[in-house]
Parts: sequence; structure tokens; C-alpha cells
Amino acid sequence: MNRREFLKTAAVTGATLALPGLLLPDGSAAAAEKLDMVVAKGPSPARITRAAVDAFGGMRRFVSRGDVVVIKPNIGWDRTPEYAATTNPEVVGTLVRLCFEAGAKKVKVFDHTVSSPRRAYKQSGIADAAAAAGADLSFVEDRKFREMKIQGETLKSWPLYTEVFEADKIINVPIAKVHGTSILTLGMKNWMGVMGGSRGRIHQRIDPCLVDMARTVRPTLVVLDAVRILVANGPTGGDLSDVRLMNTVAVSQDQVAVDAFGSTLFGLREDALGCVRLGHQAGLGNMRLARQKIRRIQA
Repeated sequence: MNRREFLKTAAVTGATLALPGLLLPDGSAAAAEKLDMVVAKGPSPARITRAAVDAFGGMRRFVSRGDVVVIKPNIGWDRTPEYAATTNPEVVGTLVRLCFEAGAKKVKVFDHTVSSPRRAYKQSGIADAAAAAGADLSFVEDRKFREMKIQGETLKSWPLYTEVFEADKIINVPIAKVHGTSILTLGMKNWMGVMGGSRGRIHQRIDPCLVDMARTVRPTLVVLDAVRILVANGPTGGDLSDVRLMNTVAVSQDQVAVDAFGSTLFGLREDALGCVRLGHQAGLGNMRLARQKIRRIQA
């Protein structure tokens, strides 16, 4: 079922690159298609984002000419980028450019913020970065939520943002940071930004609810922003001492694998998160990183 049909039916370690997995030096397109993940590391967020996507086969592998693409970052909080509470704006801007270079007709960027949308968009730097790259940047509108059926174990229906399901392609761009309820907020947790209603209700059964959302919103690509990670006082951050500079971006189509990898950046096991374990058990992805083909590059 494609997205339009769905709509109709209504303690930190520095061992980032020590993660197990098969290193594939061959940068060919054929080799890229066999990869499960690319992890890029370097001082420039824009450069490592582009390098990671290119090593994964390039944006043209995922976005076709004339596509409408939704890029879904975390813009939830009224924080500037150095506090690592929101997705890095250079990562977002680079992804917008890559989509247009691949022939996208329109690239939409939005999030259902917790703080004031106007302040969160501006303070995060994402408003300026996305606009400069040519994106259609918008605030989430209540009228665009629609109650939709969810084929989940816990969630059976929820008001979801229709623009997500009207798009041809979706790119999920979470930031890696700690969270008081879910331990960490990574890719699957980022889908809360397309939910309407009283989102706090799912915190009582956060892990199965996140997996149900991951069943419902299947990303074309997941790009994990670990340029800066928030290691304390999440999800908003409180002090720059809570932030660690990792200069890392990971790209995959597997949202379970991305969240498993993200966990290791915090010194946790790949299966530390409940949503990762449940997602793996449900067949939504593979949390066993040692069994995956992961290419690591410096850019």
C-alpha cells in the first residue's frame, strides 16, 4: 500500500566507529545497493551528510524526478543548534539540496513542535537553512490532521498529519539525544512529530506505540543527525556541558538499525531501547549490527 492509498483508507563513549559490521571499500552503485547503512564522520555537517548519502547510492537512488518529498526533522524546541535539542540545520539544508538535485518537484519541511512553532523553527536554524535550499517550509496546521486507522498492536487509530501520506517520499531526520521517558529519542521517536491529539498519552506505553507508528510511517530514508548529541537533560537540553560533539551522520533505510546504532553512541547496547527490540521482533528492521553491511567513511 502506498502513502496515497493509505490516506484514502484512512555516559558517552567516543567509540563511534568501533561498531561491528562489514566495511565495504567498494564505492560502486552495485556495492551501495548491498549496504545496510553508511556512517560518515567529519567536521562539516553538510559534507558528511552529502558523503553518507552518496556512499549509500546517492539521492537519485531514492528520489525520482517530479517527486514531492517530505523531510521530517526534529524542530520540537525553542533551542539554538549548539544545544543539540533539534536536528542540525546544515544536515536538513543539505538533504533539501540533494532532493532537488535528484529532480524532486517540491521538498516540504515541517514538524509538530512542542514550543512555539515560529520560535522553534527560527531558533533551531532550520527555517533559514531549509528556505535557503528552496524547501517549502510550513507550520503544522490542525486542519490537516485526520483520524487514521493504524494496524498496530497498541494504537488502533490516531490523528495523523495528512501531508506525510500525500508525499511520494519521506526522509526521517532525527537528532540523537536522551529522553526521560524513552531513554533516547532517535528515528522512531521522531514520528511523534506527525501525530496530533494528546500525544503525551502514548508515554504510558511508549515503546509499543512508537513501533506502531513505525509500522504506519515507512521512511524512504533515515538520516540520523549525530553531529552533536545531547547526553543529559533531554529532550530540551539545559547547558552546553550536556552536549557531546560526535561529528557523525548515519544513513539507512532501516529505522530499527538506525536506532540501534544511535544507542551505541551513548555507550548503550544496540538492543537497549524497548522500541528497537520490539521493532526487531516485529520484522520492521534488524537491530543486529554485526550482521549488517555497514560502510564507514571520513569526509
